[in-house]
Order: sequence, then structure tokens, then C-alpha cells
Amino acid sequence: MLKPQQLRKALTDSVPLLQRNPDSLNVFIDSGRIVSTLATSLSFEYQYRLNMVITDYTGDIDLLVVPMLAWLRVNEPDMMATREKQQAGFTFKADVISDTASDISIDLLLSERVIVKELDGNLHVTHLNENPPPENDYRPLQMYADGVLISEIQP
Repeated sequence: MLKPQQLRKALTDSVPLLQRNPDSLNVFIDSGRIVSTLATSLSFEYQYRLNMVITDYTGDIDLLVVPMLAWLRVNEPDMMATREKQQAGFTFKADVISDTASDISIDLLLSERVIVKELDGNLHVTHLNENPPPENDYRPLQMYADGVLISEIQP
């Protein structure tokens, strides 16, 4: 599975608090399953609930949600495509532990398609990317909060 590490990197690259303290971001895979059929290949799909727990978070939750939405838009676009997936695909809860800090738990329903092909008696495994976003889908490289530059992603 590739998406948990990719999302972790996207968040630590764009959230200042996680840049300073990446160990406060804990990633778990819950309720995973492999979906395969009796097709002629061994191709399959990972389907799982990714749980991310950010401990002692003192920042604005918007600074977590916005980079996650940007990542999901590219890496799990189906989550935004139907009402059902919009309702269940991205959920969260928070434990307020002080006047300034919270533990935030975020659940994402993710999937990854894997193609397995036999060539010359050998099995070759390839993880498929999601379909690319439309060409006019602009990706900003800087994030501001209250007019202050919070993070900048290098292209």
C-alpha cells in the first residue's frame, strides 16, 4: 500500500506543526480487505480505513483539512464524486485536552488498485494511479491563514 506514506508526506510537508513534530502524526490502517475476483489475473484492490491521529495539536484544524482535501482530490477523487462517499469517506473526531490542544482522529476510506500480470512465467505487480485531474485543475503551492503564509510546497 502506497497511499498512507504518500499522505503522511503530504501533511508533514504542508502543516508547520507536523514539520516541527512529525512524531505527533500517527497512522493506522483499520478494517482492511483485499477485493479480488476469479478473473484470469491475480489483480486486486486494497480497500481500507486509514486512521490518522494527530496528538497535542495546537494549530487551526483548517491547516490539516485543506492539505488533506488537496491530496484526496488527486489521490482519491471518488471520495468527492457521490453523496454516499462524501458522507462516509472523510470523518473526524477530536478530544479537547486543554484550552489550546486537541488530539484529532481522522478516518479516510481509501482504495488502491493493483495489477498483476504474468509475463514469461513471472508475476509483475503494478500499483495504478488514480485518473489524472482535469487539465484546468489548478494546484496552488502556498497556503495562507489570516493573511500569513503558513506553508509552501515546492513543485
